[in-house]
Amino acid sequence: MAVWLIPAVKAILPFISPIISSALPVFTTRKSDEAAAAQNSVLQQQITELQSAASQNALHVKELAEQLRKTVTALEQAAAIAESRFRRMAVLCGVAVALALLAMGVSLFAL
Repeated sequence: MAVWLIPAVKAILPFISPIISSALPVFTTRKSDEAAAAQNSVLQQQITELQSAASQNALHVKELAEQLRKTVTALEQAAAIAESRFRRMAVLCGVAVALALLAMGVSLFAL
C-alpha cells in the first residue's frame, strides 16, 4: 500500500459517517410493523413530498435554462466581436505586408 494513502484514509474516515447519513433519503420511510392505514398515510406523505420536490426542481430547471440562454447570448456576442476584431487584424496584417513589400521594392530600386 502506498505510504501517502494511509494518512489520506485517516483524514477521510471522520467524514464518511456524515456523508452516508446525508446521502440517505430525506423522505419519510415506512416501518414494517405499521398498519395498513398508517402505511397509506405515509405513502400519501411521500407522494406529497415528491410532488413538491418535483415542482421545485421544475422551477430550478427553468431558472437554469434562463441562465443558460443568457450565457449563450453573451457568448454569441463575444464571438461576433472577436470575429470582427480578427477580420480587422487580418486586414491590417495584409496592409502591413503590402507596405513591407513596397518598402523592399523601393529600397532595391534605390540601390
